[in-house]
Formats: sequence, structure tokens, C-alpha cells
Amino acid sequence: MLADFAGKVAVIGGAASPIGSAIARRLRSEGARLMLGDLDGDGVNALAEELQAVTIVGDLSEETLVRDMVAETVQRHGKVDILVNNAGGGVIKPFLQHDAESLHSTMNRNLWTAIWACHAVLPHMIDAGFGRIVNIGADSVRNGLWDHAGYNAAKGGVHGLTTGLAREFAKTGVTINTVAPCMVGTPAVKEMQAQGNPLFKRFNDVIPIGRPAECEEVASMVRYLASEEAGFVTGQVVSVNGGSTML
Repeated sequence: MLADFAGKVAVIGGAASPIGSAIARRLRSEGARLMLGDLDGDGVNALAEELQAVTIVGDLSEETLVRDMVAETVQRHGKVDILVNNAGGGVIKPFLQHDAESLHSTMNRNLWTAIWACHAVLPHMIDAGFGRIVNIGADSVRNGLWDHAGYNAAKGGVHGLTTGLAREFAKTGVTINTVAPCMVGTPAVKEMQAQGNPLFKRFNDVIPIGRPAECEEVASMVRYLASEEAGFVTGQVVSVNGGSTML
């Protein structure tokens, strides 16, 4: 085990997902102690057993649950150094096919999860004079990808939350950034590819490198932004996108 994050405590929302678990494994491999949150109890508990982590199971768009998660982390470890807001997901389909339920769900899962987690951890980070918040956004906010308007409304809010908080708390020792992936090669995406689903080609064709990102490639950027050496990087939306948007 490397020691770059030895002594650091990280809270990861959406940890049971493919991207979340890759982030958790990366930070744990370098010594971080972890609190893992997810709605998928079986998935997050299995990951926690693997990584010797603590979990909380439930809807991370609920303020009370998020505050309980942060409070338990502070009670166990005395602090929160790193917050990764990876909870998310949404219904990707033409905008007029959305209804109130699907839009509210997309907003809750992607935006409110990040809002409440930031609101809960920031006082602890400010008191400590150190913190790293890394939100997971979406490159589709920048390139206007087909069928992503509802999802982009939520992830665009995450991008805006990032820049607003970064400026507000710039002198506190806390940095706030977003990692914005393009299509990521999760098991679901790889199944689409294997089945020849035309949506895979449609979304993949906008990526000049010609393939989805790997979960570990997203985790690598999160790892950098969560590190002490990234102390002069804040308020940034960093794309991990194979060139699908440039500058």
C-alpha cells in the first residue's frame, strides 16, 4: 500500500457504482480511511468489507442521512479531509419523454446529493484549515449530447456549485473541483457495445480517441484533485473525455 493518503479520511458518495468503487479502491490503496455511502446496500457493504471501510446505506439526496454520514465519520475518525460526490445517475432520453418523476429523480440523485454533502462537510474542513471536495460532473454539459438535457440540468448545477463554492471558500484551505467524464466503460456501457446498441455508437462517435473512458482513468483524476499537491487547483471542471470537448 502506498502512503500518499496515509492519515487522510475520505467520504465517498455513490461508492458502490463502477466509478465510485474505482475511486474508493484508488484512495484506499494509498492509505486513506473511508466512509462509503450508497443506496445499494449489498454493493456498498461488499466493497466496504473488501476495503475495511465504514458504510451508510440510503438516499444521499436526503439531508438527514448525509448529516448522519458526516457526523459518524467525524465521530470515528475525528475529521473529513476528502469528499467525493459521485452519487448520481439519471434517465437518459429525449427531454419531452421525461415526466415529473424522472426529472425530480435525476435532480435529486445528481444535484441534491452534492449540495447536502458539501453543506455538511464544509464546516469541518474549514475548522481544520484543509479539505478537498471533488464532484463528479459530466462532459455532456459542455457538448450538449443528445438526450441529455434533463441530466445536464442536474450536472450543470453541480458544475455551478463547484465554481461558486470554490470562490467563496478559496482562502480557507479547502479546494472544490469537478471531474467531468464522457461516456465511461461501465458494465452497462460494455453490454450496450457488445449488443451493437446504436446508442453506443452515437455517443462514442463524439469521442475522438474512439472509446469510452475506463473507470480507473476517472479515478486517477479524482485522486490528483484530492491530493495535497493539488492545493492551487480550485473551481475547475476537469474533463476526462478523450477529446470530446477541447478547451
